[in-house]
Amino acid sequence: MNTELNLHTELADDIPLLLAQLEKLRVGSLLDEYFPTHGRWQGLSLGQVTSGWLSYILSEGDHRLSHVQPWAGSRLGVLSGCLGTEVRELDFSDDRLGLILDALSDDGRWEGFEQALMGHTLRVYDLSDQKRVRLDTTTAKSYVSVDEQGLFQFGHSKDHRPDLAQVKISLSTLDPLGLPLTTTTVSGERADDPLYVPEMKRVQQVLGCTGLSFIGDSKMGALSTRAQMQASGQYYLCPLSAVQMPEATLDGLLEPVWKGEQALTRVEVGTEAVEPASELIAEGFEVSQTLSATVEGEEVNWSERRLVIRSLKFAASQTQGLDERLSKAQAEIAAFNERGQGKKRWREEASLREAVEAVIKRYRVSGLLMVSYHTAVEQRQVRGYGSRPARVEHDTTVSVTSTIDPEALEQARRRLGWRVYATNHPLEQLGLEQAVDAYRGAYRIERGFGRLKGKALSLTPIYLDSDARVTGLIRLLSIGLRVLTLLEFRIRQQLQQSQQTLAGLYPGNPKRATAQPTAEMMLRAFRGLILTQLTFHGQRQIHMTPLNPVQQRILDLLGLHPELYSDPGRQFAEQGLCLSEP
Repeated sequence: MNTELNLHTELADDIPLLLAQLEKLRVGSLLDEYFPTHGRWQGLSLGQVTSGWLSYILSEGDHRLSHVQPWAGSRLGVLSGCLGTEVRELDFSDDRLGLILDALSDDGRWEGFEQALMGHTLRVYDLSDQKRVRLDTTTAKSYVSVDEQGLFQFGHSKDHRPDLAQVKISLSTLDPLGLPLTTTTVSGERADDPLYVPEMKRVQQVLGCTGLSFIGDSKMGALSTRAQMQASGQYYLCPLSAVQMPEATLDGLLEPVWKGEQALTRVEVGTEAVEPASELIAEGFEVSQTLSATVEGEEVNWSERRLVIRSLKFAASQTQGLDERLSKAQAEIAAFNERGQGKKRWREEASLREAVEAVIKRYRVSGLLMVSYHTAVEQRQVRGYGSRPARVEHDTTVSVTSTIDPEALEQARRRLGWRVYATNHPLEQLGLEQAVDAYRGAYRIERGFGRLKGKALSLTPIYLDSDARVTGLIRLLSIGLRVLTLLEFRIRQQLQQSQQTLAGLYPGNPKRATAQPTAEMMLRAFRGLILTQLTFHGQRQIHMTPLNPVQQRILDLLGLHPELYSDPGRQFAEQGLCLSEP
């Protein structure tokens, strides 16, 4: 009779919760449906391996393939219980994970999977009536070498690293939660403008409807893009760039405002947190413009509303920036007059004028400074020496002074904060106040980019050099981004409906409560949960660390039963499987 006492422990942490969320989205079963494997694939299915891998990525914030197998090897019991089948360490080898990335890079299969995933998600989370979609792009850097035909290319870096090769990612998200709808990966040198129409068509295919409202930045404002959206039965809202709305044209629109002839609509937000009051955040008016363009050989004509809006915070920020640029420009210009060791002495006005103009251009203060140049000639008597006769030498010094042109500065300041937004929405669907509110939600898609490239999903820097696997990795992480977004949305929605808050998430301040907890905070709350197996006299017992009130509350808000953390152990014992050896 075996009387040896064996004790084995595994960290469970947030793995059961994450796998339950992935199961709710049917990620594993849909992957198996759209990415079938050949008969030589053994062990866990592709969908099960991918779900386990995603739980690693979301729990550890690391996408490196080589780190997954040892992580899974120390959690075989937890993974086996949650996935409902015996898990081997080799199921998560980097070779197998690489095969998954190769599979996910298949464009046709991915589009089918993404459409099915979003259809299921919209039904489960009751989001089918949401019509507001945001489009934007970002870049992801890498240290790999550049291949002329590859994804990694040099281009305008949104990570402020133009010295590194990059790929470009086009993303569409659904308001109000910022849920990713579609993800497209292209080479890093590509411009943003041509990416909006293909992404719009993919969104239309995924959601299967027209009448969507697409919101983007000024790069979405190209006339061809707006015409395509109009021809497709979609709506758009975006600011117009200086190309679409030159400064002279904007001045013409604002002239009646400066003369006091144009009434402005006030846009206010409530400040009930202090007292029943409102705060002015913007003001503006609108005009209309008839446009015409050719789309796929067909002429498209439509009436576009142009919302001329001044944001107070934007104006204040631009004013501060202008004042700082003027101050720095004047300081650099004044430094040209300094004398001393290492200081250049200007003897020609032309060369000094060129240096001053370079400063004015760099600080973008053209026309705001009045610059004058002064030439001083100093006579110096030189005594004769040897064969050289006495003479008079002339030393020429050119100095410069700059003063602010008050009239030009006033004209520049009154233009600050104004932007023109274009939309084909009817007035009854999107008034000026609603347009301001819609565009102010741009942080939602930016937050998704932050999660994708930041600590949560850690896409950058990309360690892979295979184009197919880079595409597959970005698509894999987009699934993880959906999980984080929906988890957070569900919790916040439940708290809002019950008008309650959630406490116990802030380290060192357990009484601090919030009505808007982040997904990362809630997952962190499950750290330290341990699955323990005790074997004595041939009897096996499975035990999970009891859930604390905060953990139980999170599961309740997500609609998950607390037995989620006890079932894996019981299911595992009932299956008669063995936990990984210590």
